[in-house]
Amino acid sequence: MDDQPEANLTACLVLDDGTMFFGKGFGAEGEAAAEICFNTSMTGYQEIMTDPSYAGQIVTFTFPHIGNVGTTSEDDEAGTIFAEGMVVKWDPTESSNWRSQTQLSDWLRAQGKIAIGGIDTRRLTRAIRQHGAPHALLAHAADGIFDTDALLTKARAFKGLEGLDLAKEVTCKQSYHWDELRWDWSKGYTARTVKQHKVIAIDYGAKRNILRSLASVGCDIVVLPATATAEEVLAHKPDGVFLSNGPGDPAATGKYAVPMIGEILKAELPVFGICLGHQMLALALGATTVKMNHGHHGANHPVKDQETGKVEITSMNHGFAVDAQSLPDGVIETHISLFDGSNCGIRLKDHPVYSVQYHPEASPGPQDSHYLFEKFANLMSAR
Repeated sequence: MDDQPEANLTACLVLDDGTMFFGKGFGAEGEAAAEICFNTSMTGYQEIMTDPSYAGQIVTFTFPHIGNVGTTSEDDEAGTIFAEGMVVKWDPTESSNWRSQTQLSDWLRAQGKIAIGGIDTRRLTRAIRQHGAPHALLAHAADGIFDTDALLTKARAFKGLEGLDLAKEVTCKQSYHWDELRWDWSKGYTARTVKQHKVIAIDYGAKRNILRSLASVGCDIVVLPATATAEEVLAHKPDGVFLSNGPGDPAATGKYAVPMIGEILKAELPVFGICLGHQMLALALGATTVKMNHGHHGANHPVKDQETGKVEITSMNHGFAVDAQSLPDGVIETHISLFDGSNCGIRLKDHPVYSVQYHPEASPGPQDSHYLFEKFANLMSAR
């Protein structure tokens, strides 16, 4: 453990099995302990880093050209970076894009986030895939001197995401109204003026583009914190309820979310869930969730609609999944992953309630899954 990297290597990534990677640090200096995952997306690194669902995780990007388009405030999915750190193959180059406002390294540094470049991300990705998502410690120091024994101890001290309720940490502190629409090439972001359906969105870590997608199909949205009660939700007299994405262990968040959702289901309102919201709905209906070996993270995941035979190219970010074998009678599995057969969607028989494990708002298809928002609006119109 006494070996030190070359003088120009200023960052160190230590896995809990003792594996170490040395590279060039950028962004902020310091240390971050987290679970490490890999993401196969070729675009959208800024949206990924600001997705609240990545709280508690260091993201390894398998695509090497990270930072080449810089960053712009229009692409943030939340008000801050929620991922704990970034791992890339090549050092970021100077950005070249007409929308760029800030270089990637400067953007990370301004928000206190650590990154490492110049490591063998293929080797790291294989290790994650074969052995599961490890706990890790990412360190960046300008002098390139590291106490590797201490870093390994800190990596092993990280308790992991199982049993961890992170939704309470990333959710909004108070309710707010949302009316911004999807980005338009000629106009940018504009506000909805015609509002057809009053929707309560429960914020377990909601991405902005999900809210924009709801607004774009006529939803007048009020966002409530993750800990909102059924009484608080129903007091708004909504036409429908949306359950958002978010980080952490669904079973932990479910301790307070499941009773609330159960009461909402009794009101027979249309309910739509995405990602953690999908898992919360499944738990409320009597199913269970499991921790995956290395999760699904990327914008190229094929999902099959069991009821239509259609295959969608989807964006995913989850380390837990609904156990399809635990779905009770009356709950229909609607979508499955074509990578591993894991559950990716459910609906309640004879009720306007459904959810998916993937992210239709991320548009990797690019519009393969937009129908899910239109379906929600149609269910509210029918009711």
